[in-house]
Parts: sequence; C-alpha cells; structure tokens
Amino acid sequence: MTRAYGVAFVVLLVVAGAALWWRHQRPVPPIVAMPAPGAAFSPTPPPAAPPPPPAIKHPLPRPEPPENLPPVDRADAFIENEVVHLLGRKDVREFIEVHGLARRFVATVNNLAGDDASASLWPVKPTPGHFQAQVRGAETVIGPANAARYTPFVRFAQTIDARRAVGLYRRLYPILQAAYEDLGFPGKYLNDRVVEVIDNLLATPAISEPIVVRRFAADGGGPPSALYIYADPSLEARSAGQKILLRVGHENAAVLTAKLGEIRAELVTRSAAAH
Repeated sequence: MTRAYGVAFVVLLVVAGAALWWRHQRPVPPIVAMPAPGAAFSPTPPPAAPPPPPAIKHPLPRPEPPENLPPVDRADAFIENEVVHLLGRKDVREFIEVHGLARRFVATVNNLAGDDASASLWPVKPTPGHFQAQVRGAETVIGPANAARYTPFVRFAQTIDARRAVGLYRRLYPILQAAYEDLGFPGKYLNDRVVEVIDNLLATPAISEPIVVRRFAADGGGPPSALYIYADPSLEARSAGQKILLRVGHENAAVLTAKLGEIRAELVTRSAAAH
C-alpha cells in the first residue's frame, strides 16, 4: 500500500468511526441562552445557503442508455480490457500502468497544470534511462541525446486514434468522475479540468535549444543534488506539464501537442455539437 493510499485509508476509518459513533448517541436538546432581563431578544439568523455548484463549461453527452459500470475501486480489470482493445496488448504492457489506472489518470491530469506531477502516480510507465545533461563552456544544457529517450513513447502516442480515445474516455467518464471526486474535488467536473490542463500544455512556450539547466541546491548550502532545474526562473516557474514538454525536445513536443490538439477538438467540438 502506498503512503497516499495508507493516509486515505486511515482518514476513511476515522470518518466512518465518527459516523457510527454519531448514530448511536441519544439526541441532546440544544442549550439556548436566555437573554438578560430587559435585553432585546435577537433571534439566531438561519444558516446561509450553500453556494451553488460551479457551472459546467464543457459538458459531455450522457450515454443512452446509461451503462452499468463497475465502481472505481473494482474497475481495474474492466478498464484494462477496454484500453487493450483501443491500444493493443503489446503497447499497453510496454507503456501503460494499468493498476489503479482511473485514479492515476485523474491525479496526473490534475497535477500537470500545477507545480508537481509525481511520477509515482503517472498512468504511463517511467521513461527508461536517465536525464542527459551536457556541459557547454560555462553552462550546462539539456543534452541532445535526452530527447531520444522519449521517442518510443512519442511514436506510440502519435498512433493513438484521438476520436476512439475520446470515445473510450466518455464511456469511462462516470468512473473517472468518481475517482476525481474521491481525490478531493466533490462537485467539480473532471472534464472541465481536463480541457483546462490541455490548454495549459498547449500554451507551452517555444524555447530555443539547447535549454540551460543547473543542479538544484537546497537553501542553506550543501553540495548540489542530482536533480536538475531550469536555469531561467521563468521556465522553472512553469507548470509541471509544460516543463515536461520543454524537456522532451522540440520535435517530440510538437508531436505531443498536435495530438493534444486533436483530443481537445474531439472533447470540445463534438461534445458541444451533441448538445
């Protein structure tokens, strides 16, 4: 069990225990403070109404009739079978992390537009090899061999049929939405976040290569770590997803953003037409 799932399990136990305890208590009449003699009585105002849920920007059409899908915690085998049907067993075995795929997908999508997208949560397997840096004069840059590490995955992504992929996403959407709400976003619409993150990735700037990097050094001194960060603070401040696209090289990034553009068009244009 990973630390994240362990924490979630403990939280669920505490919540369940509190709910069970509450149901077995006798109702206690509330204590009402009486006003002092001669003081004006001010009735307690009614509680404020909860804010309305945010409007959905990019609604997906509801399946007709609704499909009887498994709950998110028992959906691994079902999702794996559907993904194999879309991509083929060989590519799934090589590139996709099928265990907990629904939760991995929503966690990674949500994190890509943030500061950190932990590789331990990725729905795809880590890229083999290590980051390749190269010293050029007084600077350290991303080495030209680094992009080659990502080429097999980029070629795989290029072959994905965007229409079929979005069709599968729509079919699995109730499972993914449940996983997103479990992640800590009850009432929030996952597809709006998906489109938002795609737009963030498509806004990745085009930077002249080679890109200068430096070893990360913690505050307070000490030797530099094995971790590289972008030397330009404006690049290092970019989202996790944009920094990944900068790292994979121009040609690979162009292929991936083109595929993201196809997927966005399928998600937004066809969904709008269905309504």
